[in-house]
Amino acid sequence: MKRAPIRRFHPCRTPRIERAAIMEIRNFRDMFLAELQELVDVEGQLTDALLRMAGAASHPALKRALVHHRAETETQRERLLTILGKHGASPTAHIDQAMQALIVETKKMLTMLKVDDLRDAGLIASAQKIEHYEIAAYGTAAALAGQLDLRDEQKMLHLSLEEERRFDVHLTELAKREVNPDALAA
Repeated sequence: MKRAPIRRFHPCRTPRIERAAIMEIRNFRDMFLAELQELVDVEGQLTDALLRMAGAASHPALKRALVHHRAETETQRERLLTILGKHGASPTAHIDQAMQALIVETKKMLTMLKVDDLRDAGLIASAQKIEHYEIAAYGTAAALAGQLDLRDEQKMLHLSLEEERRFDVHLTELAKREVNPDALAA
């Protein structure tokens, strides 16, 4: 019996990834820099997505929160660029596919939810999934910086981590206090 050839996953087959230079990770420092490069891409993708999400939101407080977090996201991206520049690493070497998938899921959710109150609740749910991913990514990067004894970098990453945590808490409060009760009544 003849077997079909095994098709191996090849991450460089998507057009966006082909544009990125693939960095070979040889040591712990390279791994740290690769995490930062992915985070730069995360923040870049999210900057655009937050603007679209704010445009889709009907609840004024949710719209304001998303616009405010977009400004924080731009600041976080600048911090990452500063760290990468300090280490002579390219900011475009990695593409974060997980963030791409989270954004695609958010877009899909937006097309499914036609009622404003439900859409706002769905936006918060999607935003929190994204925030939890960012919290994990910043926590990892900060821990790696600590292991490398890069205290300034660690402090900058912790600052972004705390901003992500605060936004997540704010979204939870907004959902519980205003958005979800409206969606439940819809």
